[in-house]
Amino acid sequence: MSQTRRLAAILAADVAGYSRLMGADEEGTLERLKALRHELVDPKIAEHKGRIVKTTGDGLLVEFASVVDAVRCAVAVQQAMPERNAGVAAESRIELRIGINLGDVIVEGDDLYGDGVNIAGESKPWPMPAECSSPIRSMTRCAIGCPSSLRIWASSRSRT
Repeated sequence: MSQTRRLAAILAADVAGYSRLMGADEEGTLERLKALRHELVDPKIAEHKGRIVKTTGDGLLVEFASVVDAVRCAVAVQQAMPERNAGVAAESRIELRIGINLGDVIVEGDDLYGDGVNIAGESKPWPMPAECSSPIRSMTRCAIGCPSSLRIWASSRSRT
């Protein structure tokens, strides 16, 4: 069986402590998450030419044709989060974990599969929202003008 494959930058994001947030205030958390998506995340994805592949409760899987666009999107979202969380109690803040992988993916309809997708999901830093860096950061830092203080977890590794 022949499969369609392509190289893609995959961004995977979710909410740090989502189960705890939902347990404390289910309706409020859902309302804030929907507002975050509508007002910030989805517009930034569109602005940076991304395509939402799927959502899963607090999670997103997004495809970009360019790793620079994926990192620019992640940086824009993460830079806007402190302002969105201003005045919100620490235990109620929505903080996003974002991982990016540049890799080969299998395309089936509108969905994507394979290690290129799995690695992006596994690349989200634990437990902090934006803690680690990798070769993609080095590849994109000059292109995006990202301040060295902002760190995005990204990977261009493949499984062996």
